[in-house]
Amino acid sequence: MADNLSLVKRTLDEHETIRGHMKNVGGAVSDKEALAELEKTHADWTPGRFEAIQDKRDKLQQTIQNLEEGLKRHFGFEEKALPPLLGDMLMHALLLQHGEIEREIGEARSMVADAKLEGLDREQLLAQEARIQQKIGVILQLVEEHANKEELILEMVRTALKDKA
Repeated sequence: MADNLSLVKRTLDEHETIRGHMKNVGGAVSDKEALAELEKTHADWTPGRFEAIQDKRDKLQQTIQNLEEGLKRHFGFEEKALPPLLGDMLMHALLLQHGEIEREIGEARSMVADAKLEGLDREQLLAQEARIQQKIGVILQLVEEHANKEELILEMVRTALKDKA
């Protein structure tokens, strides 16, 4: 029982740490830290300036990679530790969300890596930026919604565990 409570606490603490570091940048960041950096990079784009876009593209590529690595670690932990607490159906639903987030990140990574900025006029640059920003917005929303759902579930599990103890 105590092990299960500490597992729930650890998972919730990871989510809180991630939120607390939303504005931090780093190489070995957790999923939420990388998400925060992705959000910051997304907001920093200067519409239509080629030089700025090239620099931001490089930073965005690194940030997406950090997010992807952080989420893989976090999802791996959850996928190993949570099944006994959540059961088959709820765990399956979380795995489906993990897969959707991972696919969207893969698409964003490809979109940014494949973005050809050279030779584009200002309107084409703006259109390219808009597509990338839209994709990043989808990822930010998916990750935040997923974290909120997990936290609700884990708080319910924690309440039940405490009641049984």
